[in-house]
Amino acid sequence: MFSKKANTIFQDVIATYKKADTVDQPFHNKYDKDQDLIGHLLYRKCWIDTVQWAYEDIIRDPNIDPVTALKLKRMIDASNQDRTDTVEFIDSYFLELYKKVQPKSTAKINSESPAWAIDRLSILALKIYHMHLETVRADATGEHKAACQKKLDILLEQRLDLSTAIDDLLGAIANGDKYMKVYKQMKMYNDDELNPVLRGTK
Repeated sequence: MFSKKANTIFQDVIATYKKADTVDQPFHNKYDKDQDLIGHLLYRKCWIDTVQWAYEDIIRDPNIDPVTALKLKRMIDASNQDRTDTVEFIDSYFLELYKKVQPKSTAKINSESPAWAIDRLSILALKIYHMHLETVRADATGEHKAACQKKLDILLEQRLDLSTAIDDLLGAIANGDKYMKVYKQMKMYNDDELNPVLRGTK
């Protein structure tokens, strides 16, 4: 099933990133886009999420230098745009994959596209990884570990449910029971013409 491939890639990305565990490390995609485009996109997507997770931790340092924080905020903005672009590339992959499928007359649209559900699955992989660390943290109390274990159990159940939902959605699209209709995010805050602050700097 598709979700098995995605979850395996996401776990590999996080493990690979954690070997150096720094936002400054070079990125190398293990999947050739000409040989395995969806693997390539999934790997890239989770890498973006993993780096941004680290950015979000760093910027919450109460003692962070304001100049450094502003620079980091710009990096987070750029990362968010990269994340959105990659999600849309994933949806484009599925649009191409299922372009010859004729939806049934009873076919319905889903509330979110496959790629945005996959986006949540990638974030969930990071939540699971970091919550697991809390369950084995040497300096944590037994009460803290037990509380985090309960949260981890819920996250694992959520991953199972979301994985099933994604596989069901893709199967329904392939069978013509549902159809894809993708709306680009049309983010305004990075656009020189749509953001009044940026427009005013011209």
